[in-house]
Amino acid sequence: MYIKPLPNWIKDFFPNAFCKVYPDYLGNDDTYCNIMHADGAGTKSILAYMYWKETGDISVWKGIAIDSIVMNIDDLLCVGATGPFTYSSTIGRNKHKIPGEVIAAIINGTQEYFDKLAEYGLEVHLLGGETADVGDLVRTVIVDGTMACRMQRSKLVTTEKMRAGDVVVSLASYGQATYEDAYNSGMGSNGLTSARHEMLNKEYAVKYPESVDPNLPDEVVYNGKYSLTDATETPLDMGKLLLSPTRTYAPVVQKILRDHFDSIHGIIHCSGGGQSKCLHYLPAALKVVKNNLLPIPPLFNLIQASAGTDWKEMYQVFNMGQRLEIFTDPETALGIITIAKGFNIDAQVSGYVENAAKKEVVIDSPHGTFSYS
Repeated sequence: MYIKPLPNWIKDFFPNAFCKVYPDYLGNDDTYCNIMHADGAGTKSILAYMYWKETGDISVWKGIAIDSIVMNIDDLLCVGATGPFTYSSTIGRNKHKIPGEVIAAIINGTQEYFDKLAEYGLEVHLLGGETADVGDLVRTVIVDGTMACRMQRSKLVTTEKMRAGDVVVSLASYGQATYEDAYNSGMGSNGLTSARHEMLNKEYAVKYPESVDPNLPDEVVYNGKYSLTDATETPLDMGKLLLSPTRTYAPVVQKILRDHFDSIHGIIHCSGGGQSKCLHYLPAALKVVKNNLLPIPPLFNLIQASAGTDWKEMYQVFNMGQRLEIFTDPETALGIITIAKGFNIDAQVSGYVENAAKKEVVIDSPHGTFSYS
């Protein structure tokens, strides 16, 4: 079957957008655009599997449903999309390990989370999806989703306005937002392969061999000192510290865009790439200096101490306590911080933008100064 390649102009449609933006294929309206995004909970579902098997706590599967949703919706927030959204879930399971009650918990948890978002005026329609028994391909379960939105082009947020003199406002990924039911460690859904192997002890490789890639060398498999039910300095045990559902910033960003749209020069979801993520979205030769990041929450200090990971790599792999950042002018920054704190989310000006000879991000932290380019 011949597949006609996309024209170059489609590839370059809003090149400074955080997500791929397409022409309005459905409505054929030049004032609108289409956005679609696909992502999921990744290897976090393996942790949920082990925690459920150890404790019988099936509620962790709702958290995996939330992870899959938020990794989609929060990327779309970065281009100014606040709905209405459509969502389709894709679940692949090994039916010999994952029974129907787990699938029901994931699907029901998905709709429950959309009902919660609706309380804040965020409209997401669950359009079903696919649940497949693929034991030959999947050792436990993988939970993904696809989210789409049609929006006005005039409401798009891109990074093309980012300039020297802008400041960076970082929003905390930890704590308990007004719309969350419990303390959030800030983990998100990135870096879980590294975190679980460096934190958890070898007994899990023996008890749950299905949780491990058989091609991995033994010395890198579950070489930590913790059990899933170990207490931590937070209200959560170690398992739930790692399984904290990824926080959405949707209620916060919706209000920020309503009040300050014209002054927003970029929104970055610090997922894969951590605090260096914005490097890939700089529109010109600019340097972003982050010299006032929020305090590192307990989880990431535990990961670093357990793994002995270089701090430069920590800032590049994990969000380190701030998973959303907004580029704006200093005056608007104060309004954004006020809005975030109204949702009980800590926020502060964490850095600034200046002209440079090349694109660069500099992290000036208590653990050293690190450059990414």
